[in-house]
Amino acid sequence: MIIAGIDEAGRGPVIGPIVMAIAVIDEKDLPELEKIGVKDSKLITPANRERMIGQIKRICKYEIIAVGPADIDSAVESETTNLNWLEADVGAKLINNQQKNGVEKVFVDCPSANPKAYTDYLRQKLSYKPKLVVEHKADYKYLIVGAASILAKVTRDHAIEELKKKHNVNFGSGYPADPVTAQFVKDKYDKYDFFRKSWGTWKTAAKKAESKQKTLSGF
Repeated sequence: MIIAGIDEAGRGPVIGPIVMAIAVIDEKDLPELEKIGVKDSKLITPANRERMIGQIKRICKYEIIAVGPADIDSAVESETTNLNWLEADVGAKLINNQQKNGVEKVFVDCPSANPKAYTDYLRQKLSYKPKLVVEHKADYKYLIVGAASILAKVTRDHAIEELKKKHNVNFGSGYPADPVTAQFVKDKYDKYDFFRKSWGTWKTAAKKAESKQKTLSGF
């Protein structure tokens, strides 16, 4: 049976894209992924993820889609959709693109608190009918989702490093809890297009700066 796994990286940061990946394999070849040490990307060191990504790309068919900050903001601030449905839309695209490879079963790491609703929404978007297994911690439970998680994580890490290099800046990890990131957002909130402006961290920084400007202009 040809199976696939889907996972994302970068849902939480205030900077950069969300990256989603699908990995596809013949079920009988799963031991190949086990042999190279595939598991949830969060349980693997960055160096090992870098080592594995080339091996995964040789063992699996795959596709990777990066969703930029503007599209993320559009979904978060929309009255008709949200971040979960955005992920489901991209996930459906990834699955539909694999119909030609005969994928019969897809394991999906579920971002929603309601896996059934997420499954129903995802199924509506599909152009064919593979079996769907949509679960929390699927990247931990299923090797093929672990492979997708590594593809997504390494790709996002590279994208973040490219942003730093391109703009010659250091904004830390991009996560709001990172003090380096938090300070960078406060200082540079209006300087770059890689911020997610629908995030509370960015909105707070923009609001404080606007308030300060109004106060200063009152003198």
